Amino acid sequence: MKMIRIVALVALGAAVVALAGVGLPERAGGASEPTAGIEVTGTGSVESVPDEASFSFGVQVRGSTAREVLSASSREMRRVLAALRASGVAGRDVQTTSVSMSPSYSQTDTIVGYWASNSVGVTLRDIRKVGAVLDALSAAGATEIDGPTWARSDRKALEARALREAVADARAKAEVLAAAGGVRLGRVTAITESRRPPETDYMRSALLAKDAPVPLRAGTEEVEATVKVTFAVD
Repeated sequence: MKMIRIVALVALGAAVVALAGVGLPERAGGASEPTAGIEVTGTGSVESVPDEASFSFGVQVRGSTAREVLSASSREMRRVLAALRASGVAGRDVQTTSVSMSPSYSQTDTIVGYWASNSVGVTLRDIRKVGAVLDALSAAGATEIDGPTWARSDRKALEARALREAVADARAKAEVLAAAGGVRLGRVTAITESRRPPETDYMRSALLAKDAPVPLRAGTEEVEATVKVTFAVD
């Protein structure tokens, strides 16, 4: 009798558990419902002509002693910096980037002399002077010139303009999608920016000055912005 009663209780419990699941909605593996909305990518771009140029230059001297080459390189650099000032470059736009000295060896690993170099970086706020400044540096004794790198002084403003165009482009796309889907576009719920490095187009560039001592092309720089925007729908 005791054994029969226990089996009956177990059967009753199983029936209760089975009935408890009746009428409950089926679970989809714990997945949540997707949020309603429209997600689009917008792009914007602003083309401009660079108005600044930066480059580096230096002097390199060889001599028999370390003191001799350091003294000579300093003397040569002072001459080059004087030519830079005479060209109208402000002191705040000139910065020493490196000073180095190293021994020179023979084939038998014997020190036969020394090399000394002094390098300076400069930014020109007026790109019309680039060719003339480079010529002046070379004439003053600069033995190494590297550059130029073109830039815009108002780059942040151009980036902001490109971002506004990208958001407007995203909204225009979303409105088309909303109309096609028969819904009304709602508020913005998320915006993500994706940055790209600036591009310089040399194919559409114009010569800075036809009679410039060193012919240079500034080209055009395109500031681009890409955003991913999510809109709610009503």
